[in-house]
Amino acid sequence: MSSRRSRSRQAGVSTINDAQMAELIAKLQQLIPHDINQSKSSKVSASKVLQETCNYIRSLHREVDDLSEKLSELLNSTDADSAQAAIIRSLFM
Repeated sequence: MSSRRSRSRQAGVSTINDAQMAELIAKLQQLIPHDINQSKSSKVSASKVLQETCNYIRSLHREVDDLSEKLSELLNSTDADSAQAAIIRSLFM
């Protein structure tokens, strides 16, 4: 057993076994879009799946930031009392 796992048991943190870890990694791999995850049919290391997942989450954050900025610019260019402005404001919530 790795020292990391034994330390977590000592700290009262629940642990998962290797089969549960493999199942969670497989589920996580299914969430990655096909165009990012080229090797869905073949076995991929857990570290590769985690790395791809982190990269995907980063790209989603960038996309959200970009869209928020575009909405903010659009809101600034519309009449504050217009129906369009109300719709844009509702998207921020």
